Amino acid sequence: MTYQKSLPEKIAGVHIHFVGIKGTGMAALVEILHHQGAIITGSDVSERFYTDEIIEKLGLKALTFSAENITDEIQYVVYSSAYKLDKNPDLIEAVRRGLPCLLYTEALGAYSSRAYSCGICGVHGKTSTTGLTGTILKELDLPAQVLAGSIIKSFGDTCTYTSPLISTGSKSIFVAETCEYQRHFMSFCPQKIILTSVEPDHQDYYPTYEDIRQAFIDYICKLPQNGQVIYCADDKGAVDTVTLAAKLRPDVQLIPYGETASGDYKLIFGKVENEQNKFSVKLFNKEFYLKVPGRHEVMDAVAALAICCELLRTNGKNPSDYVEKIAAGLANFAGGKRRSEIIGTMKSQHGNDVVVIDDYGHHPTAVKTTLEGFREFYKGRKIIVDFMSHTYSRTQALLKEFAASFDSADVVILHKIYSSARENPADFNITGLTLFNETVEHLKSVKNKMQAQYFKEILDAKDFVMKELNKPLDSSYPDGYLFVTMGAGDNWKLGKAILEEK
Repeated sequence: MTYQKSLPEKIAGVHIHFVGIKGTGMAALVEILHHQGAIITGSDVSERFYTDEIIEKLGLKALTFSAENITDEIQYVVYSSAYKLDKNPDLIEAVRRGLPCLLYTEALGAYSSRAYSCGICGVHGKTSTTGLTGTILKELDLPAQVLAGSIIKSFGDTCTYTSPLISTGSKSIFVAETCEYQRHFMSFCPQKIILTSVEPDHQDYYPTYEDIRQAFIDYICKLPQNGQVIYCADDKGAVDTVTLAAKLRPDVQLIPYGETASGDYKLIFGKVENEQNKFSVKLFNKEFYLKVPGRHEVMDAVAALAICCELLRTNGKNPSDYVEKIAAGLANFAGGKRRSEIIGTMKSQHGNDVVVIDDYGHHPTAVKTTLEGFREFYKGRKIIVDFMSHTYSRTQALLKEFAASFDSADVVILHKIYSSARENPADFNITGLTLFNETVEHLKSVKNKMQAQYFKEILDAKDFVMKELNKPLDSSYPDGYLFVTMGAGDNWKLGKAILEEK
Protein backbone atom coordinates (compact mmCIF):
# COMPACT_ATOMS: atom_id res chain seq x y z
CA MET A 1 0.00 0.00 0.00
CA THR A 2 1.25 3.50 -0.83
CA TYR A 3 0.89 6.08 1.92
CA GLN A 4 0.52 9.82 1.53
CA LYS A 5 3.85 11.23 2.76
CA SER A 6 2.52 14.68 3.49
CA LEU A 7 0.30 16.67 5.81
CA PRO A 8 -2.68 18.78 4.71
CA GLU A 9 -2.12 22.42 3.79
CA LYS A 10 -4.36 23.52 6.66
CA ILE A 11 -3.51 21.88 9.98
CA ALA A 12 -6.22 23.48 12.13
CA GLY A 13 -8.84 20.94 13.16
CA VAL A 14 -6.95 17.95 11.71
CA HIS A 15 -6.69 14.98 14.11
CA ILE A 16 -3.16 13.56 14.18
CA HIS A 17 -2.09 10.60 16.34
CA PHE A 18 1.59 10.38 17.39
CA VAL A 19 3.09 6.94 18.00
CA GLY A 20 6.11 7.43 20.27
CA ILE A 21 4.89 10.86 21.37
CA LYS A 22 7.49 11.09 24.18
CA GLY A 23 10.44 11.26 21.82
CA THR A 24 12.13 14.66 21.96
CA GLY A 25 11.56 15.46 18.29
CA MET A 26 8.04 14.05 18.38
CA ALA A 27 7.05 16.11 21.43
CA ALA A 28 8.49 19.22 19.79
CA LEU A 29 6.51 18.61 16.59
CA VAL A 30 3.39 18.07 18.72
CA GLU A 31 3.95 21.54 20.19
CA ILE A 32 4.34 23.10 16.74
CA LEU A 33 1.22 21.44 15.30
CA HIS A 34 -0.78 22.12 18.46
CA HIS A 35 -0.02 25.83 18.04
CA GLN A 36 -1.37 25.52 14.48
CA GLY A 37 -4.68 24.18 15.81
CA ALA A 38 -4.29 20.46 15.19
CA ILE A 39 -6.14 17.94 17.38
CA ILE A 40 -3.47 15.72 18.95
CA THR A 41 -3.48 12.29 20.57
CA GLY A 42 -0.49 10.06 21.16
CA SER A 43 0.87 6.86 22.64
CA ASP A 44 4.13 5.64 24.13
CA VAL A 45 5.67 3.43 26.82
CA SER A 46 4.59 3.95 30.43
CA GLU A 47 8.03 5.07 31.69
CA ARG A 48 8.06 8.77 32.52
CA PHE A 49 10.40 11.08 30.56
CA TYR A 50 11.05 14.82 30.74
CA THR A 51 8.93 15.20 27.61
CA ASP A 52 5.85 14.13 29.61
CA GLU A 53 5.87 17.62 31.10
CA ILE A 54 5.94 19.18 27.63
CA ILE A 55 2.88 17.31 26.38
CA GLU A 56 1.04 17.70 29.70
CA LYS A 57 1.41 21.50 29.45
CA LEU A 58 -0.64 21.20 26.25
CA GLY A 59 -3.38 19.32 28.11
CA LEU A 60 -2.35 15.99 26.56
CA LYS A 61 -1.45 12.63 28.06
CA ALA A 62 0.38 9.72 26.45
CA LEU A 63 -1.76 6.61 26.07
CA THR A 64 -0.32 3.10 26.29
CA PHE A 65 0.16 1.39 22.93
CA SER A 66 -3.09 -0.22 21.77
CA ALA A 67 -5.07 -0.75 18.58
CA GLU A 68 -7.97 0.94 20.39
CA ASN A 69 -6.08 4.26 20.23
CA ILE A 70 -6.83 4.43 16.50
CA THR A 71 -10.36 5.79 16.47
CA ASP A 72 -12.60 6.84 13.59
CA GLU A 73 -11.71 10.50 14.23
CA ILE A 74 -7.99 10.10 13.48
CA GLN A 75 -6.97 11.37 10.04
CA TYR A 76 -3.16 11.08 10.08
CA VAL A 77 -0.59 9.10 12.05
CA VAL A 78 2.98 10.29 12.73
CA TYR A 79 5.37 7.71 14.15
CA SER A 80 8.89 7.54 15.54
CA SER A 81 11.46 5.45 13.67
CA ALA A 82 11.78 3.39 16.87
CA TYR A 83 8.46 1.73 15.99
CA LYS A 84 7.55 -0.38 12.96
CA LEU A 85 4.37 -0.44 10.88
CA ASP A 86 4.07 -4.21 11.22
CA LYS A 87 5.00 -4.50 14.91
CA ASN A 88 3.38 -1.68 16.91
CA PRO A 89 -0.35 -2.23 17.68
CA ASP A 90 -1.30 1.40 16.96
CA LEU A 91 0.47 1.28 13.61
CA ILE A 92 -0.90 -2.14 12.65
CA GLU A 93 -4.42 -0.82 13.18
CA ALA A 94 -3.65 2.41 11.31
CA VAL A 95 -2.38 0.43 8.34
CA ARG A 96 -5.47 -1.83 8.47
CA ARG A 97 -7.67 1.25 8.26
CA GLY A 98 -5.62 2.70 5.39
CA LEU A 99 -4.67 5.83 7.29
CA PRO A 100 -1.73 7.90 5.98
CA CYS A 101 1.27 7.09 8.22
CA LEU A 102 4.31 9.40 8.20
CA LEU A 103 7.66 8.99 9.87
CA TYR A 104 8.55 11.91 12.16
CA THR A 105 11.12 13.13 9.63
CA GLU A 106 8.56 12.98 6.81
CA ALA A 107 6.02 14.94 8.86
CA LEU A 108 8.68 17.51 9.79
CA GLY A 109 9.65 17.77 6.13
CA ALA A 110 6.03 18.22 5.07
CA TYR A 111 5.59 21.00 7.61
CA SER A 112 8.82 22.68 6.51
CA SER A 113 7.55 22.86 2.93
CA ARG A 114 4.73 25.18 4.07
CA ALA A 115 7.11 27.80 5.56
CA TYR A 116 10.31 29.71 4.82
CA SER A 117 12.42 27.02 6.45
CA CYS A 118 15.98 26.98 7.74
CA GLY A 119 17.71 23.72 8.61
CA ILE A 120 20.48 23.62 11.22
CA CYS A 121 22.79 20.67 10.68
CA GLY A 122 26.26 19.34 11.52
CA VAL A 123 27.86 16.55 13.52
CA HIS A 124 28.22 18.88 16.53
CA GLY A 125 26.41 21.90 17.90
CA LYS A 126 22.98 21.50 16.26
CA THR A 127 20.90 21.81 19.41
CA SER A 128 22.80 24.75 20.92
CA THR A 129 22.81 26.60 17.60
CA THR A 130 19.07 26.05 17.19
CA GLY A 131 18.42 27.17 20.77
CA LEU A 132 20.56 30.27 20.30
CA THR A 133 18.81 31.10 17.02
CA GLY A 134 15.40 30.82 18.65
CA THR A 135 16.46 32.89 21.65
CA ILE A 136 17.59 35.71 19.34
CA LEU A 137 14.43 35.41 17.24
CA LYS A 138 12.36 35.93 20.39
CA GLU A 139 13.75 39.49 20.42
CA LEU A 140 13.08 40.22 16.74
CA ASP A 141 9.93 41.32 14.90
CA LEU A 142 9.87 38.29 12.61
CA PRO A 143 7.05 35.68 12.46
CA ALA A 144 9.08 32.60 13.41
CA GLN A 145 8.74 29.12 14.83
CA VAL A 146 11.75 27.18 16.11
CA LEU A 147 12.11 23.45 16.87
CA ALA A 148 15.16 22.22 18.81
CA GLY A 149 16.27 18.69 19.65
CA SER A 150 16.15 19.28 23.39
CA ILE A 151 14.52 21.46 26.01
CA ILE A 152 15.87 25.02 25.78
CA LYS A 153 15.64 26.99 29.02
CA SER A 154 15.13 30.33 27.30
CA PHE A 155 12.16 28.89 25.36
CA GLY A 156 10.45 28.40 28.72
CA ASP A 157 11.78 24.88 29.43
CA THR A 158 10.33 23.49 26.24
CA CYS A 159 11.68 22.43 22.83
CA THR A 160 9.96 25.04 20.67
CA TYR A 161 9.36 28.74 20.32
CA THR A 162 6.44 30.28 18.44
CA SER A 163 6.37 34.02 17.79
CA PRO A 164 3.17 35.88 18.69
CA LEU A 165 3.46 37.51 15.25
CA ILE A 166 2.47 34.24 13.54
CA SER A 167 -1.11 34.13 12.36
CA THR A 168 -2.84 30.89 11.40
CA GLY A 169 -2.51 30.26 7.70
CA SER A 170 0.25 32.83 7.11
CA LYS A 171 3.66 31.80 5.79
CA SER A 172 6.17 32.05 8.59
CA ILE A 173 9.87 31.39 9.20
CA PHE A 174 10.51 27.87 10.47
CA VAL A 175 13.90 27.01 11.97
CA ALA A 176 14.56 23.39 12.89
CA GLU A 177 17.39 21.15 14.02
CA THR A 178 17.85 18.60 11.23
CA CYS A 179 19.70 15.31 11.73
CA GLU A 180 22.13 13.58 9.40
CA TYR A 181 21.61 10.08 10.83
CA GLN A 182 20.17 7.77 8.14
CA ARG A 183 19.92 10.91 5.98
CA HIS A 184 16.85 12.02 7.96
CA PHE A 185 17.38 15.65 6.97
CA MET A 186 16.68 14.82 3.32
CA SER A 187 12.94 15.08 4.07
CA PHE A 188 13.39 18.73 5.12
CA CYS A 189 12.83 21.61 2.65
CA PRO A 190 15.41 24.31 3.53
CA GLN A 191 15.72 27.82 2.15
CA LYS A 192 18.82 28.44 4.30
CA ILE A 193 21.16 25.97 6.02
CA ILE A 194 23.63 26.31 8.88
CA LEU A 195 26.44 23.74 8.65
CA THR A 196 28.43 23.58 11.89
CA SER A 197 30.77 20.64 11.30
CA VAL A 198 31.39 17.47 9.31
CA GLU A 199 33.52 14.56 10.48
CA PRO A 200 33.17 10.77 10.87
CA ASP A 201 30.25 9.67 13.05
CA HIS A 202 27.36 7.16 13.02
CA GLN A 203 29.77 4.52 11.73
CA ASP A 204 26.98 1.94 11.67
CA TYR A 205 25.37 3.93 8.83
CA TYR A 206 28.29 5.96 7.41
CA PRO A 207 31.34 3.63 7.37
CA THR A 208 33.64 6.33 5.94
CA TYR A 209 34.09 10.09 6.17
CA GLU A 210 33.25 10.34 2.47
CA ASP A 211 29.88 8.68 3.13
CA ILE A 212 28.78 11.16 5.78
CA ARG A 213 30.22 14.09 3.82
CA GLN A 214 28.13 13.06 0.79
CA ALA A 215 24.96 13.17 2.88
CA PHE A 216 25.66 16.79 3.81
CA ILE A 217 26.48 17.64 0.17
CA ASP A 218 23.16 16.16 -0.92
CA TYR A 219 21.34 18.16 1.76
CA ILE A 220 22.95 21.42 0.61
CA CYS A 221 21.90 20.57 -2.94
CA LYS A 222 18.25 20.63 -1.76
CA LEU A 223 18.51 24.42 -1.40
CA PRO A 224 16.53 26.46 -3.93
CA GLN A 225 18.16 28.70 -6.53
CA ASN A 226 20.46 31.16 -4.72
CA GLY A 227 19.78 29.53 -1.35
CA GLN A 228 22.26 30.16 1.45
CA VAL A 229 24.55 27.85 3.41
CA ILE A 230 26.09 29.48 6.47
CA TYR A 231 29.10 27.33 7.32
CA CYS A 232 31.87 27.19 9.92
CA ALA A 233 35.08 28.34 8.23
CA ASP A 234 37.09 26.87 11.13
CA ASP A 235 35.82 23.32 10.58
CA LYS A 236 37.81 21.43 7.97
CA GLY A 237 34.96 19.06 7.16
CA ALA A 238 32.45 21.87 6.74
CA VAL A 239 34.79 23.75 4.37
CA ASP A 240 35.47 20.53 2.45
CA THR A 241 31.74 19.85 2.15
CA VAL A 242 30.67 23.29 0.92
CA THR A 243 33.57 23.38 -1.56
CA LEU A 244 32.38 20.16 -3.16
CA ALA A 245 28.73 21.20 -3.00
CA ALA A 246 29.56 24.49 -4.75
CA LYS A 247 30.87 22.56 -7.76
CA LEU A 248 27.45 20.95 -8.14
CA ARG A 249 25.48 24.07 -7.20
CA PRO A 250 27.51 27.20 -8.05
CA ASP A 251 24.38 29.33 -7.49
CA VAL A 252 24.28 28.59 -3.75
CA GLN A 253 25.53 31.48 -1.60
CA LEU A 254 28.36 30.42 0.74
CA ILE A 255 28.46 32.51 3.92
CA PRO A 256 31.35 31.69 6.29
CA TYR A 257 31.52 32.32 10.03
CA GLY A 258 34.31 31.80 12.56
CA GLU A 259 37.80 33.02 13.41
CA THR A 260 39.20 32.30 9.94
CA ALA A 261 36.13 33.60 8.10
CA SER A 262 36.20 36.64 5.89
CA GLY A 263 33.21 38.93 5.74
CA ASP A 264 30.52 39.97 8.20
CA TYR A 265 30.69 37.01 10.54
CA LYS A 266 34.39 36.91 11.29
CA LEU A 267 34.67 36.04 15.00
CA ILE A 268 36.93 37.85 17.46
CA PHE A 269 37.14 36.07 20.80
CA GLY A 270 37.20 38.32 23.83
CA LYS A 271 37.98 37.60 27.47
CA VAL A 272 36.43 34.90 29.61
CA GLU A 273 35.72 36.52 32.97
CA ASN A 274 33.09 36.39 35.68
CA GLU A 275 31.93 33.11 34.11
CA GLN A 276 30.99 34.84 30.85
CA ASN A 277 32.29 34.41 27.30
CA LYS A 278 32.82 37.73 25.55
CA PHE A 279 33.20 38.10 21.77
CA SER A 280 32.50 40.30 18.77
CA VAL A 281 31.99 39.96 15.01
CA LYS A 282 33.17 42.11 12.13
CA LEU A 283 29.65 43.25 11.18
CA PHE A 284 28.98 45.11 14.43
CA ASN A 285 30.95 47.47 16.64
CA LYS A 286 29.62 45.67 19.69
CA GLU A 287 30.82 43.22 22.34
CA PHE A 288 28.43 40.33 22.94
CA TYR A 289 28.48 37.89 25.82
CA LEU A 290 27.27 34.40 26.67
CA LYS A 291 26.77 32.93 30.11
CA VAL A 292 27.36 29.34 28.94
CA PRO A 293 30.88 27.86 28.88
CA GLY A 294 33.08 26.97 25.93
CA ARG A 295 34.57 28.45 22.78
CA HIS A 296 32.40 26.00 20.84
CA GLU A 297 29.31 27.70 22.30
CA VAL A 298 30.64 31.07 21.10
CA MET A 299 31.05 29.55 17.64
CA ASP A 300 27.44 28.33 17.75
CA ALA A 301 26.37 31.81 18.88
CA VAL A 302 28.00 33.40 15.83
CA ALA A 303 26.24 30.89 13.56
CA ALA A 304 22.91 31.83 15.18
CA LEU A 305 23.70 35.55 14.89
CA ALA A 306 24.54 35.04 11.20
CA ILE A 307 21.31 33.29 10.25
CA CYS A 308 19.22 35.83 12.17
CA CYS A 309 20.97 38.68 10.34
CA GLU A 310 20.40 36.95 7.00
CA LEU A 311 16.71 36.42 7.85
CA LEU A 312 16.42 40.12 8.68
CA ARG A 313 17.97 40.99 5.31
CA THR A 314 15.67 38.56 3.50
CA ASN A 315 12.76 40.38 5.11
CA GLY A 316 14.02 43.81 4.05
CA LYS A 317 15.42 44.82 7.43
CA ASN A 318 18.85 46.16 8.37
CA PRO A 319 20.66 43.98 10.98
CA SER A 320 22.42 47.08 12.36
CA ASP A 321 19.06 48.34 13.57
CA TYR A 322 18.70 45.20 15.70
CA VAL A 323 22.14 44.89 17.28
CA GLU A 324 20.92 45.54 20.83
CA LYS A 325 18.09 43.03 20.44
CA ILE A 326 20.54 40.42 19.10
CA ALA A 327 22.81 41.10 22.08
CA ALA A 328 19.85 40.68 24.45
CA GLY A 329 18.96 37.35 22.86
CA LEU A 330 22.51 36.04 23.22
CA ALA A 331 22.66 37.19 26.84
CA ASN A 332 19.37 35.43 27.59
CA PHE A 333 20.55 32.04 26.35
CA ALA A 334 20.96 29.67 29.29
CA GLY A 335 21.67 26.41 27.45
CA GLY A 336 19.59 23.33 26.87
CA LYS A 337 18.80 20.12 28.66
CA ARG A 338 21.91 17.90 28.79
CA ARG A 339 23.91 20.64 27.05
CA SER A 340 26.35 21.87 29.74
CA GLU A 341 23.31 21.86 32.01
CA ILE A 342 23.91 22.83 35.63
CA ILE A 343 21.70 20.33 37.46
CA GLY A 344 22.65 21.40 40.98
CA THR A 345 25.20 22.70 43.48
CA MET A 346 26.31 21.51 46.89
CA LYS A 347 28.95 22.02 49.58
CA SER A 348 31.62 19.45 50.40
CA GLN A 349 32.58 18.45 53.94
CA HIS A 350 35.34 21.08 53.83
CA GLY A 351 32.91 23.75 52.66
CA ASN A 352 34.11 23.69 49.06
CA ASP A 353 31.59 24.71 46.43
CA VAL A 354 30.61 21.89 44.03
CA VAL A 355 28.87 22.54 40.70
CA VAL A 356 27.31 19.46 39.06
CA ILE A 357 26.85 19.58 35.27
CA ASP A 358 25.35 17.09 32.82
CA ASP A 359 26.30 17.15 29.14
CA TYR A 360 25.28 15.06 26.12
CA GLY A 361 28.71 15.19 24.43
CA HIS A 362 29.35 11.69 23.04
CA HIS A 363 31.80 12.21 20.15
CA PRO A 364 35.49 12.75 21.01
CA THR A 365 35.55 16.18 19.37
CA ALA A 366 32.53 17.27 21.42
CA VAL A 367 34.02 15.83 24.61
CA LYS A 368 37.38 17.52 24.04
CA THR A 369 36.00 20.96 23.13
CA THR A 370 33.42 20.92 25.92
CA LEU A 371 35.99 20.04 28.58
CA GLU A 372 38.40 22.65 27.20
CA GLY A 373 35.57 25.15 27.53
CA PHE A 374 34.94 24.12 31.12
CA ARG A 375 38.65 24.48 31.93
CA GLU A 376 38.69 28.03 30.55
CA PHE A 377 35.32 29.04 32.00
CA TYR A 378 35.77 27.47 35.46
CA LYS A 379 39.45 28.32 35.89
CA GLY A 380 39.48 27.94 39.67
CA ARG A 381 37.74 24.56 39.92
CA LYS A 382 39.05 21.00 40.04
CA ILE A 383 37.28 19.11 37.24
CA ILE A 384 36.08 15.53 37.69
CA VAL A 385 34.42 14.06 34.60
CA ASP A 386 32.41 10.85 34.44
CA PHE A 387 32.11 9.61 30.86
CA MET A 388 30.06 6.78 29.39
CA SER A 389 30.80 5.96 25.76
CA HIS A 390 27.82 5.36 23.47
CA THR A 391 27.80 2.62 20.80
CA TYR A 392 30.45 -0.01 20.24
CA SER A 393 30.90 1.05 16.60
CA ARG A 394 31.72 4.66 17.48
CA THR A 395 34.02 3.67 20.36
CA GLN A 396 35.94 1.17 18.23
CA ALA A 397 36.30 3.51 15.24
CA LEU A 398 37.41 6.49 17.37
CA LEU A 399 39.16 4.74 20.26
CA LYS A 400 42.38 6.79 20.24
CA GLU A 401 40.46 10.04 19.76
CA PHE A 402 38.28 9.23 22.79
CA ALA A 403 41.33 8.37 24.90
CA ALA A 404 42.86 11.78 24.12
CA SER A 405 39.67 13.78 24.67
CA PHE A 406 39.80 14.10 28.49
CA ASP A 407 43.07 16.03 28.85
CA SER A 408 41.44 19.15 30.32
CA ALA A 409 40.04 17.27 33.32
CA ASP A 410 41.80 16.45 36.60
CA VAL A 411 40.04 13.13 37.15
CA VAL A 412 38.26 10.94 34.59
CA ILE A 413 35.92 8.04 35.41
CA LEU A 414 34.94 5.54 32.70
CA HIS A 415 32.30 2.80 32.50
CA LYS A 416 31.02 0.02 30.29
CA ILE A 417 29.87 1.03 26.81
CA TYR A 418 26.26 2.16 26.53
CA SER A 419 25.08 0.08 23.60
CA SER A 420 22.49 0.79 20.94
CA ALA A 421 19.57 -1.42 19.92
CA ARG A 422 20.89 -1.23 16.36
CA GLU A 423 24.13 -3.12 17.13
CA ASN A 424 25.20 -6.43 18.66
CA PRO A 425 28.02 -6.11 21.25
CA ALA A 426 29.22 -9.61 20.29
CA ASP A 427 30.23 -8.23 16.90
CA PHE A 428 32.93 -6.06 18.51
CA ASN A 429 36.19 -6.87 20.28
CA ILE A 430 36.17 -3.91 22.67
CA THR A 431 34.59 -3.04 26.02
CA GLY A 432 34.56 -0.01 28.28
CA LEU A 433 37.73 -1.42 29.86
CA THR A 434 39.42 -1.19 26.43
CA LEU A 435 38.78 2.55 26.39
CA PHE A 436 40.02 2.87 29.97
CA ASN A 437 43.30 1.08 29.18
CA GLU A 438 43.78 3.19 26.02
CA THR A 439 43.18 6.34 28.10
CA VAL A 440 45.76 5.28 30.69
CA GLU A 441 48.32 4.67 27.92
CA HIS A 442 47.56 8.06 26.39
CA LEU A 443 48.06 9.81 29.74
CA LYS A 444 51.44 8.11 30.13
CA SER A 445 52.52 9.11 26.63
CA VAL A 446 51.74 12.80 27.17
CA LYS A 447 52.91 12.76 30.82
CA ASN A 448 49.51 13.88 32.05
CA LYS A 449 49.08 13.27 35.79
CA MET A 450 45.31 13.05 35.52
CA GLN A 451 43.77 10.33 37.65
CA ALA A 452 41.80 7.72 35.69
CA GLN A 453 39.35 5.24 37.23
CA TYR A 454 37.12 2.49 35.87
CA PHE A 455 33.83 1.28 37.28
CA LYS A 456 31.84 -1.00 35.02
CA GLU A 457 28.50 0.04 36.52
CA ILE A 458 27.61 3.72 36.90
CA LEU A 459 26.55 3.91 40.52
CA ASP A 460 29.54 1.81 41.64
CA ALA A 461 31.53 5.04 41.18
CA LYS A 462 29.43 6.98 43.69
CA ASP A 463 31.58 6.34 46.78
CA PHE A 464 34.75 7.22 44.86
CA VAL A 465 33.24 10.50 43.63
CA MET A 466 32.01 11.47 47.11
CA LYS A 467 35.47 10.76 48.54
CA GLU A 468 37.09 12.94 45.85
CA LEU A 469 34.66 15.80 46.38
CA ASN A 470 35.27 15.75 50.12
CA LYS A 471 39.05 16.08 49.85
CA PRO A 472 40.52 19.44 50.93
CA LEU A 473 41.69 21.62 48.03
CA ASP A 474 44.90 23.61 47.72
CA SER A 475 45.30 27.12 46.32
CA SER A 476 45.24 25.78 42.75
CA TYR A 477 41.47 25.41 43.03
CA PRO A 478 40.13 28.40 44.99
CA ASP A 479 36.58 28.05 43.61
CA GLY A 480 35.94 24.40 44.48
CA TYR A 481 34.92 21.45 42.29
CA LEU A 482 33.18 20.88 38.97
CA PHE A 483 31.68 17.40 38.59
CA VAL A 484 30.54 16.56 35.05
CA THR A 485 28.56 13.57 33.80
CA MET A 486 29.03 13.31 30.06
CA GLY A 487 27.77 11.09 27.26
CA ALA A 488 24.61 9.85 25.54
CA GLY A 489 24.12 7.06 28.09
CA ASP A 490 22.40 7.08 31.47
CA ASN A 491 25.35 8.03 33.67
CA TRP A 492 23.47 11.27 34.42
CA LYS A 493 22.04 9.14 37.23
CA LEU A 494 25.38 9.44 39.02
CA GLY A 495 25.16 13.23 39.16
CA LYS A 496 21.64 12.95 40.54
CA ALA A 497 22.80 10.45 43.18
CA ILE A 498 25.67 12.73 44.22
CA LEU A 499 23.33 15.69 44.70
CA GLU A 500 20.97 13.55 46.80
CA GLU A 501 23.87 13.00 49.21
CA LYS A 502 24.32 16.71 49.97
